[in-house]
Amino acid sequence: MTDLFIISAPSGSGKSTLVNELRKSVPNLDFSISYTTRPPRGSERDGHEYFFVTREKFEDMVRRDQFLEHAEVFGHYYGTARRFLEQAQASGHDLLLDIDVQGAAQVKQKFPDAVSIFVLPPSRAELERRLRKRSQAEHVADNGVIERRLRTATKEIENYSKYDYILVNDRLEQSTDLLEAIVLSERLQRSGKPLTPEQQSMVETARRLLLPNAQPQIRAILASFRPQEP
Repeated sequence: MTDLFIISAPSGSGKSTLVNELRKSVPNLDFSISYTTRPPRGSERDGHEYFFVTREKFEDMVRRDQFLEHAEVFGHYYGTARRFLEQAQASGHDLLLDIDVQGAAQVKQKFPDAVSIFVLPPSRAELERRLRKRSQAEHVADNGVIERRLRTATKEIENYSKYDYILVNDRLEQSTDLLEAIVLSERLQRSGKPLTPEQQSMVETARRLLLPNAQPQIRAILASFRPQEP
């Protein structure tokens, strides 16, 4: 049976890097490359970060019911093609979806057993630093773009409580290990097989990231995104 893993995060949280590292270390985990109507940024390549298509092509795929989920963000469409799930099921692999909060809600509605993971930055200040660094790499000088992304991030973070796991991406190596622990522990628990002491330890590590257990540790992060009193 194919397990679905959903990972979401505000822009600048380092999610793409985490996903790339996870795909290197976890076997039999397929990845869904999203379709979008927005133009490529920086060094993005068609079929690598996204499939870049016209609005006409995207809307035709919607009419043909070819998406598991799709949404419009900032005037551009984004969507996950259904064929990725079909291919994963045919090969007996699990599937990882890198999608926003709108898409995650749609997938969760269709597949309630999907495992959802929300990645948080360590603070608003750190997110702003990362966004400015990314904008420089993309040759975006407009400060309004960064402010818009920060406002969007704040709105997206408000949805954190709808996710099963919360992962704070502070240090890449540690965060990658934690993300791997979530995926592997879910596989182990769903297998129904007895766990070795090492596997049990991994499961306990992942459990600390479950929403009810993570909330006390993320209060300060969430507070940093709230409007400051004058």
